Amino acid sequence: MITLLAASGTAAAQPPIWLQILPWVAIFAVFWFLMIRPQLRQQKAHQEKVAGLQRGDEVVTAGGLVGKITKVEEQFVELELAKGMKVRAVKNTIGDVLNAKSAKPAND
Repeated sequence: MITLLAASGTAAAQPPIWLQILPWVAIFAVFWFLMIRPQLRQQKAHQEKVAGLQRGDEVVTAGGLVGKITKVEEQFVELELAKGMKVRAVKNTIGDVLNAKSAKPAND
């Protein structure tokens, strides 16, 4: 009797392999649309901001310093934080452009 029960237990059909892989594909899809894709968009927008930096733009660095760009180089920018106080910063540390030189005022 025990041999019959053991034989029937091993003879049980396994589900198809695609049913075992399907949950992992679904998890990856959720991660892609909720986490990875928005992060890629954010990185692309930041790279476009950094590439479009011009002299005269007012920017905020990742460290929280606010300054006006006086010189743009390949990897660095020169910021004027106050009259006569200039610092060099790495371009990629620019967090946000407050107002571009060519932007029109909102009230005009």
